[in-house]
Formats: sequence, structure tokens, C-alpha cells
Amino acid sequence: MLALEGITHRYRDGSTVSLPTWQGGSGEHWAIIGPSGSGKSTFLHILAGLLRPAAGRIVVGDQELHRMGERALDRFRGRHIGLVFQTLHLVAALTVTDNLRLARYFADLPRDDTRIRTVLGRLDIDELADQYPHRLSQGQAQRVAIARALVNEPLAILAAEPTSALDDRNCRQVMALLTEQARESGASLIVATHDGRVREYMEHTLELAPGTSEAHHA
Repeated sequence: MLALEGITHRYRDGSTVSLPTWQGGSGEHWAIIGPSGSGKSTFLHILAGLLRPAAGRIVVGDQELHRMGERALDRFRGRHIGLVFQTLHLVAALTVTDNLRLARYFADLPRDDTRIRTVLGRLDIDELADQYPHRLSQGQAQRVAIARALVNEPLAILAAEPTSALDDRNCRQVMALLTEQARESGASLIVATHDGRVREYMEHTLELAPGTSEAHHA
């Protein structure tokens, strides 16, 4: 289960946003839709434990993230939450394989090159294992970022604006990869975006209104 309850977040400039109470079941696919200022990025970052709310309850699996210390939260996030952002944040000095090894290292998981090869193979990029990020096309780099999100077998995959800079063809490709890989691994998939094209790929939608805590479920 994934859940946010009674969340209020206070930004550094003193402004606040209240997010709607929301619950997602295991393996469900959700689009969090809204324009700039609606709180969708805040929603995702709080669900990932990257932001601490001023008030409210965050549940991922059987853990209450708001009650966890920073070190335990970092370890839990690394093991159970896969993150895919529009800016891919691959480490330029490391090969594709070493980028995935690093994800396991930060999660306090043992080195598992068999798992890494399996994930790369599922995404049809196993031949890129020894390449460096600067040698990859944008599409290849996106697949590596998805592989990194999957390598630790997460409970949830969270993606922030993965398609907003893409044309229709590449949008279809990225969303097909995300939904197929989430389904194969049994992970929940949560995509926060202002890109309305994402709706057609997702089973559920939460629409956030700008500047308010209002929301519409579908």
C-alpha cells in the first residue's frame, strides 16, 4: 500500500501546500496530473521521502516514512523506491553496469551482477553494459535510468515528468517501458506530470488543482 494522509508542506519562502488524502494499492498505476504550482512534484518527493512534510502521514509498504530517521529512510528508499526523473542523473564517470552497482551499494544491498544483467536484458540494453553515459543516445540513457530504478526490485517506481520534453513517438516508448517493467516486477507506478498524454497509459488518475488541495480521482 502507498498512502498520503493530511499532508501539509511548507516551502522555504513560507508558502504552504496541502495535498489530498490518497491511497494506492500494490501494483497499481497512477498518473498525478496538474499544472505548475499544483503540488504534483511535492506529492512525488514526499511519497519518496525526499521531502519532510510539516504535517501528515506517509506510508509505503508497511513503513511510515515520516517516523523514520534519515539513515533508515535513505536505506529504505534505496531498497524499495525506484526513482526516474526527467534529468536522468547518471554518473558520467561510471559505466552503465557501475551505475547500477552504485544503486545497490547506496541501498546497502550486496553486489549482484546477475541481477544487473537480467534487468539490462529485459530492457534490451545488455550490450551497453560497459558503455559510459556520454556514449548513449537519449533513448538508451532513459532505459538505463529505468534499469537503475528497477535493479533493487522496488515496491514502487516514481517518475517525475518523464515525457514532457518528448515527442509523441518517444512518449509512447517511455510510457510503454515504464508500464511494462512495473507490471513485470509487480511494482506500483506513480507518474507526476503536466503531460496529459500520460493518462491513456495509466489505470488511475489523481488530478491536482493549482494552489489548492482539491483533487479529482479517476
